[in-house]
Amino acid sequence: MAYAFPSPLAHNSPRLPLLALLVLAGVYLLTGVTGHDPWKTEDAIHIGIAHSFATHGNWLFPQVAGEPWPHTAPLYHWLAALLGKTFGGLFSFHDAARLATTLFGAFFLFTLSGAASSLHGASAGRIAPLLAIGTLGLLLPLHEAQPAVAGLACATLAYWGAGLILQGKTHGALLLGTGIGLAFPAHGLVGLIMAIAVLPAPIFRRDWKALMLALAIALPLIALWPMLLMKHSPELWALWWQNESTEATLARNLPTLRHAQQLVWAAWPVLPLAFWSLWLHRRQPSQLVLPLLGSLLGLSWFLSGSTRTLGVLPMLPPLILLAAAGVDRLRRGAANAFNWFGVMTFSFIAILIWIGASAQALGWPPRISRNFEKLAPGHEVHYSLLALAFAITLTGVWLLLWRIPRANWRASLHWAAGATLMWVLVSTLWLSWIDHNKSYRPVALSLRAALPQQIDCIERVSVSVAQRASLDYFAGIRTELPARKRNCSWRLVIIDNKDREVTTGWQERWQGHRPGDRNERWYLDQRGN
Repeated sequence: MAYAFPSPLAHNSPRLPLLALLVLAGVYLLTGVTGHDPWKTEDAIHIGIAHSFATHGNWLFPQVAGEPWPHTAPLYHWLAALLGKTFGGLFSFHDAARLATTLFGAFFLFTLSGAASSLHGASAGRIAPLLAIGTLGLLLPLHEAQPAVAGLACATLAYWGAGLILQGKTHGALLLGTGIGLAFPAHGLVGLIMAIAVLPAPIFRRDWKALMLALAIALPLIALWPMLLMKHSPELWALWWQNESTEATLARNLPTLRHAQQLVWAAWPVLPLAFWSLWLHRRQPSQLVLPLLGSLLGLSWFLSGSTRTLGVLPMLPPLILLAAAGVDRLRRGAANAFNWFGVMTFSFIAILIWIGASAQALGWPPRISRNFEKLAPGHEVHYSLLALAFAITLTGVWLLLWRIPRANWRASLHWAAGATLMWVLVSTLWLSWIDHNKSYRPVALSLRAALPQQIDCIERVSVSVAQRASLDYFAGIRTELPARKRNCSWRLVIIDNKDREVTTGWQERWQGHRPGDRNERWYLDQRGN
């Protein structure tokens, strides 16, 4: 199969400076990862798993508050636990553990660049990371404790190897096999599906040596963790595999309007750019066959599953690779519109964030200030000079970027810089307010203070996994499901209603809630004599 790189129309366009790309990626990946508590849902769950590895051992199977959690693979949490143990003296455990996301995120951008270069040429190799930074669906996963990021990094490593194989470079099989092999312990069957989309590359080239080498590397890496787990605890492996296979087969649904809405939002702006690339290469579809196959596999997985943003992630890397093949060949009117829309959108968002910061710190505008106070009662903001200087500097750099010369990567740079500016401003100016709303620390410590020193056990009613992880992490409190053979003296109930009737045989001893949460209420009951 012959493979030739498409040549951009703008031959005289200046090349994107590598240093600018590295600085932008560094600011984007590092900002907002530290300096706040584990937040509700995904962040709290995965930090809880890493903390369990680091403090309670049993590194083979993820656990939340002492109970098996078969909904994730362990590779991300291994790194997060090691970072938490290693740098826990310099940072809090959760800040150090969350750096695993930064490392996997950096590896994702690096391998994405390599994949784009191998598939579409050097110009696409520098544009692809810009598109990833500007993609809205990647913003939160690349800044919270999120094992899916490890799956993305391994999948793009496989794409890179596949692109090298298409160029006739057999050593690409090393990257292909490693990417496929690590995708499974990184993100389970979903990660494996993302990576094996490019396995046909050596078949297209009829490079059987590369295919055999890739499989020889991938299969042992895939089998290593299951074999160790089956030897140590076969029932846990059976539990994990049953959950994975159920999600992959039985738990499939028909697509809904919500799927389309989530896809458009999470894949913006690479989705329309990917369609443009397909149109541009309509007479040479072989140029895009691998990212197109990956996009179709990811799309079928998403449309038949959950409508959460995480469900869109498997199709984002191939969509970015599709978009990178044609974004530098947009027609002048379309390129200017793409650029103008990005500049205006992120400038407007930046203004709103600065107004919100003024409302929090200075009380102006008063109406907005009252809304912030209503949503987070008791919160007081104190900006450090360093944080303010950083936010002001980045805002100034954003204004200077308006004047960069015309180039085929200018619109992509503006989108990436705009997304980075938005995230930096939120992370420096609004972080304490968000932390005040999303952290379970205050309510967990309040519950700990309400309990006597010695208790037998605590039953739980409607306590989510993120709440269980937070209770264990912040207060060392573990709950258990009600059991007929064991009657706990205490019970924790979390419901979305202030008014409730206490069950006969129980007496309410405490109630609490997160600051600013008007619905979720926590109740601690003691069994009556």
